[in-house]
Parts: sequence; C-alpha cells; structure tokens
Amino acid sequence: MGYPILDLSSRGGDLKRYVRDLEEVLIRTLEDFSIKAGRDPEHVGVWVGQKKIASIGLSIREWVTMHGFALNVSPNLEHFSLIHPCGFKNRKTTSMQEVLGFQPSMEEVTERLLCHFSEVFDLEP
Repeated sequence: MGYPILDLSSRGGDLKRYVRDLEEVLIRTLEDFSIKAGRDPEHVGVWVGQKKIASIGLSIREWVTMHGFALNVSPNLEHFSLIHPCGFKNRKTTSMQEVLGFQPSMEEVTERLLCHFSEVFDLEP
C-alpha cells in the first residue's frame, strides 16, 4: 500500500495525470521484476493481461492527495475470489507472487517503487 500526500496544485491540478503517473510508477516497478504490466484505457489500475495487479483509490481535498494505491505483492488471492475488478465478472486479481512463481522481497519491491516514484514525480527519495 502506498499513500502519497502531494499538493497537486503545484503539478497543475491535473487529476488524470496524477492517476496515470501512479500507474506509471507501478508499471515500471513491475518491469524491474520482469512482469509485463499495462493500463486498461477505460479502467484505472494496472493489469497483467486480463488480471488486475494494482488498484488506485484516491481522495483529494483542496488539491492535496490522500489514499493512493495497492500493489498485490503476495496476498492470499482467495480473499479476492468474490471481488470483480472494475466490475468485470470475467476478470480476476493477480499478484507478483502468482506471476513470478515465488514471493519477491518486500524490501526490494519497496526500494524499486520508491525509486520510480521519485523519478516519475521528480522528487528526492
């Protein structure tokens, strides 16, 4: 889970850009683990094929962000069995562990994610 707190007014107040930038951070992080992920042009989040691997949920007050994203590293996917990502009954949720066949180190995932967040948002780590 990541809960960035940013003042979007300094970034032009562009909510769509903010969501796309969060997706980009997640896509780059997954790429570091050789996971080919991408966007669905009509639904927020990050996908591996037809399976959702990361979700984004925002709250914004006076252009300051709250909440953020969830990257599925190694959750119990049975807990997601009744959830339909973005309302799709034919789509499921996946995780890095399911795609890779092993559980990646949370420390390494966090390190890579922070690196990409700093790059995409032009911030010091």
